Amino acid sequence: MTNVFKIYLLAFMSFLVGTSQFIIVGVLDQIADSLGISVSSAGQLVSVYALASAIGTPLVIMATSKMDQRAQLLLSLVVFIIGVFAMPLFHSYLLIVLSRIIVGVGAGVFVVTAYAMSANLAERGKQGTAMSNIAMGFSLSLVLGVPLGRVITAMANWQAIFWLIGILSLFSFFVVAKVLPKTVGEPPIAISEQLSFLKQPKIMSALGITFLFFISFSIINTYITPFLFSIRPLSEHEISTILFALGIASFVGSKLAGFLADRIGITRTLLGSMSVHLVALILLFFVAHSILLTSLLLFIWVAASWTFGPTQSFNLASIAPKASGILLSLNSSFVQLGFAVGAGLGGITISHLPLIALSGVGSLCTLCAIGMLLLSVKKYAHSSQML
Repeated sequence: MTNVFKIYLLAFMSFLVGTSQFIIVGVLDQIADSLGISVSSAGQLVSVYALASAIGTPLVIMATSKMDQRAQLLLSLVVFIIGVFAMPLFHSYLLIVLSRIIVGVGAGVFVVTAYAMSANLAERGKQGTAMSNIAMGFSLSLVLGVPLGRVITAMANWQAIFWLIGILSLFSFFVVAKVLPKTVGEPPIAISEQLSFLKQPKIMSALGITFLFFISFSIINTYITPFLFSIRPLSEHEISTILFALGIASFVGSKLAGFLADRIGITRTLLGSMSVHLVALILLFFVAHSILLTSLLLFIWVAASWTFGPTQSFNLASIAPKASGILLSLNSSFVQLGFAVGAGLGGITISHLPLIALSGVGSLCTLCAIGMLLLSVKKYAHSSQML
């Protein structure tokens, strides 16, 4: 079996892992109804997943640092599969929360290890392409996984999609165990060394921008399904079509990131994507009566969000090229923390205010992120890097 096939096998697994993360936002209303809880409570399943991934992943990576990458990958899959199968088995909210924590840790460790393994399996000079294939799996989970999951849950129930993810993941586990070789990567970086980068103002500013921006994104994204249903009742075909279109928007945005960053620069791309993101959120206030206009604005909003994400990764990698791996790992943790805080803040908001208020809270967070970006650009204008 060629190494190219092995990389695509890891990409397929990243698709399953990504679907397990993002599918919650597509079936939030169904989970709330089946468990007899509020939509805001169901939204906290996003928070616990993100927190578990952000906090648990580096701890598990350090605890298993003496294991080879193949063993780490298989361990992460075992944890992930246990959590995924637990989801449809439990009917208690607290036990499902525990399941999401397990899934979050397993998924987080898998992602880190899969990126490293794909780079080791790739030919020299093609490591970037190999790692982009892993990222492609996550993009496809939004384009295909989320709307497909909505269709499956409409035909059966929300538990069915987790049974399917679990079965496919279990099958993939045995294939991975059989075909992937033992691979030793670079020595793990101590958490103390990673945390030392947080003492640098330039890096902390960039991570703060990531954190604020993804709070804004998560506030809307977590409750996207009830947000759309608040405009008018939608058929399963309509909601699946809209979710599919938003998945396409994420793919468009990720492609725009590289194109724009190369042609107009990182700073302009970041500022432009954040500004479009802000304008789209503000305009949602004025078109909340129309599902067509709302969907169009959400398409633009998602594309802008996914333009920001990869561009911010480029930015962090340019700040300290010799420590790009550490910075990208820290950035990933801040993304997940932003997801967690955004889901929690969104839940508090809809518990006291109409759903349309989510766009207002998201706008304020985006505005703060833009302000921090402008201050950083001004402060570090003399630097050869962006921030």
